[in-house]
Amino acid sequence: MLSRENASRKPGTSGERVGKQRLKFDKNGKEIGRRERLTIEKKQANPEDGIRLNKYIANSGICSRREADTYISTGLVTVNGKIVNEMGYKVKLEDDVRFDGRRINPEPLTYILLNKPKGFATTDSNAKGMTVMDLVANATTARIKPFGRLGRNATGLLLFTNDDAFVQKFTKKGIPRLFHIELDKNLKAEHLKKIKDGFTADGKEIFVEEISYVDNAPKSEVGLKIKHTGNSIIRTIFEGLGYDVVRVDCVTLGPLTKKDLPRGRWRPLTEKELNFFSMI
Repeated sequence: MLSRENASRKPGTSGERVGKQRLKFDKNGKEIGRRERLTIEKKQANPEDGIRLNKYIANSGICSRREADTYISTGLVTVNGKIVNEMGYKVKLEDDVRFDGRRINPEPLTYILLNKPKGFATTDSNAKGMTVMDLVANATTARIKPFGRLGRNATGLLLFTNDDAFVQKFTKKGIPRLFHIELDKNLKAEHLKKIKDGFTADGKEIFVEEISYVDNAPKSEVGLKIKHTGNSIIRTIFEGLGYDVVRVDCVTLGPLTKKDLPRGRWRPLTEKELNFFSMI
């Protein structure tokens, strides 16, 4: 509480002004010391706290935030399978947010092509040691994942994207991939014909697009084009016929090739390449 004496002091008297810093000067009139700045600390947004649902929807490009509020209130938006109509509800980037039944993504659609070297697991799990995610860590801030698989010791083209519609489409249809495969021994002509004609392995029908010996190479090296996003299918084909697979290299993926992409390097897809995928 202020005393009567302090309360009666006027500006300019010997009493200190509340909230002001007393300044000192030397004999030449130069200020001594430094003025203290009053700073207001702003609380930074923590991504782990999530973002408001209407902003998430607006960032996906569907509508404005105000329009998103209307859609939320009418029950058109679900989060992880449940209708959310609470204003101000917060979601995280990994949540499954759907607008009118269609999953939406607040990030720009991103497509990265990697020429994978040996020794990297095709997974986004940190429990698998060195993974392909380590190789594309600086490619984008979007939450991309590998589409399709290559074994840890396989090499070649691998695609990454955050486009769920793209993944669903080509998981169902498959993408033609051409592999250069080296076996532990020469592939018999009768076995090459059997693979070309199609056969059953582990109770499943196996069909390939093309298979042939590699030009100017031993008969233990073959080119195999198959419309499949998995990796184990290659070993299923050859090991079922008595061959060990020594080396696997994916040399084309749909319309994409390894041209000008050294091993271990990545690049984003061009608009022209994305248009090619729409024709597959």
